[in-house]
Amino acid sequence: MDITIIGSGAIGGVLGAYLLKAGKQVTFCDIDQNHVKTMNEQGLTIEGPEETFTVNGCAYTPEKLIQKGKNLDTVFLCVKAQHTEAALAPFLQLMNQNTKVVSFQNGLCENLIASLIGKERTIGCFVNFSADYLEPGKILYGGVSSLYIGEIDNTISNRVLELKEILQDWGPVQTTDNIWGYLWSKMSYAGLLYATALVDETMAGVVRNTELRETLMELCSEILEVADKEGVTPIEFDDWVPSLIYPRESRDLPALNAQLERLAARMASNKKTKSGIWRDLAVRKRKTEIDAQLVPIVELGKKHQVPMPLTTLLISMIKELENGQLQMDWKNLNRLKERFLDGK
Repeated sequence: MDITIIGSGAIGGVLGAYLLKAGKQVTFCDIDQNHVKTMNEQGLTIEGPEETFTVNGCAYTPEKLIQKGKNLDTVFLCVKAQHTEAALAPFLQLMNQNTKVVSFQNGLCENLIASLIGKERTIGCFVNFSADYLEPGKILYGGVSSLYIGEIDNTISNRVLELKEILQDWGPVQTTDNIWGYLWSKMSYAGLLYATALVDETMAGVVRNTELRETLMELCSEILEVADKEGVTPIEFDDWVPSLIYPRESRDLPALNAQLERLAARMASNKKTKSGIWRDLAVRKRKTEIDAQLVPIVELGKKHQVPMPLTTLLISMIKELENGQLQMDWKNLNRLKERFLDGK
């Protein structure tokens, strides 16, 4: 299998490096010319919790890869959710009926990809390991977490099984016949992660704040209610258990609190203690993926007549942080709590 990684930053870089290290055929592609230049001249370095290593491979900018003119076999799409169409569209000319695209992204990007290339060429993926692009040719890897692949019609095909075998060189990848269950579960988790980015604090530090816990769980419940209306059953992963959060009326608070403490412990033990959302806002000074992740869910919520006051306020504050109109502060989380209490 000839793999082309479009978006060779945090997720794409880690996956590609491990596959290349194992002898697989991998081509990197990225819009950052300095990153491409460094990978070609000095290799790609992965700084992980257990090892640091460098691989040497071929890297191209999109323009150079298109000029090469080679048909694409398997594409790992690893760009930010909001860049899905812009990143994929230029490569349509290099795709044939056998080309397959796997979405290693956060969000419900598979729907957009399928609209561009067809459902039959789209493979779903849920990825939860943490990584950060540090500088050209260098990526911080937080360590192994869940990765599931499956067809978007909720089947497990031979090509999915083949991909599983290849991705074993990265870690314990698994197949699923409910990829949407994982993707929606991750979106409910994303609600929590966006909330942790409202303050300059570790993810674990926010989750361990018991005074805010009920508010944060209601935020996640808004997203899970939309999933329920869409006919999706979210699936637990890496100490995130949606069934303990929603339906609201069946919550077992002692069990939920114990589970959240386990989640916080996992977060604290990760080499990456703050979210990629926090890094986008505080370090890279760029827009987050919220317009491609939570905003569409609010639109779905309107269709299903699901009130989403906390999610709507969260989106507003993240946008204010993006535009420099707001600073990270515990006051932002308290605003969420006040909105929650006003609605009770």
